[in-house]
Amino acid sequence: MEKRGLSKREEMPLLYYKTREEIEAYRKKPVELKLQWLEAQMEFFHKAMPPKAKRIREKFRKGEI
Repeated sequence: MEKRGLSKREEMPLLYYKTREEIEAYRKKPVELKLQWLEAQMEFFHKAMPPKAKRIREKFRKGEI
């Protein structure tokens, strides 16, 4: 079944898997490295975020919503 012109592949949820070994390797990384990665991800998402979403996010941060 297609909704709004989406293909079958686009309707499937995004799934993300990591093996136990990959999880353990990540746990062993320094906290500073993990925080740098998290900061880079947040910067990327903020740049990709539409202006309307940024305005709503800012209202949440200020406690206006």
